[in-house]
Amino acid sequence: MAFYENKIGFHETHVLGDEEEADQNRLLLNCKKNPGHGVFTPVESFSLYDLPRNYRDNDLLDLIKAAADMTVRVDVKKTSPDRPQFWPGTYGPYPFYTMRGKTNLRMGSGRVKWVYKHTDVNSIRVKDEDIKCLCVKCQHKPSNVVWELIVDTATHVVFDDVEAKHTTLRLFYDSDDDSSQIILDSPQAFIVNVERDWCSLRYVTCAKELGEKLYQIKENLVNVWSKVYYKYRLSREDDRLAFIVSHPHGCPKQISFGQWIQKRRVGDNFVQFTYTVATCPGSSGATVYCLGFRRWSYLLIHSGATLYGLNFSGNGYVK
Repeated sequence: MAFYENKIGFHETHVLGDEEEADQNRLLLNCKKNPGHGVFTPVESFSLYDLPRNYRDNDLLDLIKAAADMTVRVDVKKTSPDRPQFWPGTYGPYPFYTMRGKTNLRMGSGRVKWVYKHTDVNSIRVKDEDIKCLCVKCQHKPSNVVWELIVDTATHVVFDDVEAKHTTLRLFYDSDDDSSQIILDSPQAFIVNVERDWCSLRYVTCAKELGEKLYQIKENLVNVWSKVYYKYRLSREDDRLAFIVSHPHGCPKQISFGQWIQKRRVGDNFVQFTYTVATCPGSSGATVYCLGFRRWSYLLIHSGATLYGLNFSGNGYVK
């Protein structure tokens, strides 16, 4: 279950159960929420003509492709014994409370938010023990240059460091072809905020090619986001266009479009959105991109689906 404004809904983490991963295409075809998955477009084949007719803009296309490149599948193989029974301050059941301690495979989505390059790691100036690559090579001879990756997802997908240690991040999963995929095991739970349903994971790698590739994608995303923001900031209340890149049912990345419906203020600094953008189990933790808003690094994370047909985000900081 999931929680939104005192109304119970559903989280959208996909629990694989007894099915083998090879059967995911069958699960996609038999989807009950979006039968046939006609509302999704595979990232692999996405083009300008897949954009909504009035939004066929090359900058928007570049933004979506960059956002897709940063999207990851999040696989969690253990449920923390510390998950609460209810969402904070409510009687809404917290996801997977009854599965505490179990090892069912759960799948969600996330995105690489930040990429930091650290040089001269072995100098006495670097005291943060977390900025270390733990690969076999670095255990024998630590690399002096590493990349720190920060990946955002939902807290109900990865609850704490117990779960993070049993989590796998799958990057560049754009098709069933395994050749371009990168698997990162056991990130660290860097920031966890149950109230906002936001979890930041940290992974440190010495892989130069991966680090530089993600850094360039991130820089491109920041630049093109600024262009798209200035194009749509004055019309955002009329357009209300939103999109999500996620891994429904754990399958290769899919893009979906819709409109945001309501923007609800939560406390002094945060907002929560409802929207019609198509999602499925496996979409929990994906970033929700609403055109015309800035603060791209603090955007919204998909949290669940209401009982009355809309989807909703966790609490984000957007302007």
